[in-house]
Amino acid sequence: MLLLISPAKRLDFDRVADVEPCTSPQFSSEAEALMKVLRDYSANDLADLMHLSPNLAALNAARNQEWSANPSEECARPSLFAFRGDVFAGMGVDDFSLEQLEFAQGHLRILSGLYGLLRPLDLILPHRLEMGTKLFTKQGKNLYEFWGKKVQAAVQEQLESLGGTEVINLASAEYFKVVQAKQWGAKVITPVFQEKKGDAYKVVSIFAKKARGLMGRHVIQNRLTNPELLKDFAEDGYAFQPSRSDESQWIFSRG
Repeated sequence: MLLLISPAKRLDFDRVADVEPCTSPQFSSEAEALMKVLRDYSANDLADLMHLSPNLAALNAARNQEWSANPSEECARPSLFAFRGDVFAGMGVDDFSLEQLEFAQGHLRILSGLYGLLRPLDLILPHRLEMGTKLFTKQGKNLYEFWGKKVQAAVQEQLESLGGTEVINLASAEYFKVVQAKQWGAKVITPVFQEKKGDAYKVVSIFAKKARGLMGRHVIQNRLTNPELLKDFAEDGYAFQPSRSDESQWIFSRG
């Protein structure tokens, strides 16, 4: 089985991840093509395109000018360690063993607006380009049209190389859309994490994001390859709810 997660807006390039060997993103040339388009955007243009504050827009305009498809190891960071959002906090990657990182490299993929699809040890540079951004390129009016079937094919190829049939979707809807799973008949399992609110169970975004990371950590630490074993996930008080689940959505709740 293959786990898919979303990237994070918050980045950390100050810390040094002592892991090797690192790898290069599969779609570096596509990322370079996107960056050539982005370099023509001023800070004000980026603010309008991505709905950024002036400070963030200026920061990312500078990043775009400095970006390289072949970065030095001093400037780049492995993707799993560069992102610092709620999912990655839940995953707690800083204390992964080398064996766990090796497993993650084979079984975990990070969807990316700029890089398309990343392995955990792929070296990346600071950037900001969300998958839902309506960036016009020669391929179309948004990133879904730019990536076309490339990400889909890469996910399918990786899944086949693992000898599995299940995609575990721990990504947001915005990012998972680029996989086009229905078009190639992938068996997708989407864990849904709910909190009890009164007499009802609801998804609370900040808790759900952390729980996705916790499940990713559970899979990697235990080197799980059988999806059925996901039902044993019980971190932070969550428990599988078979009566409220179906083949594609597995409900985990607490409270």
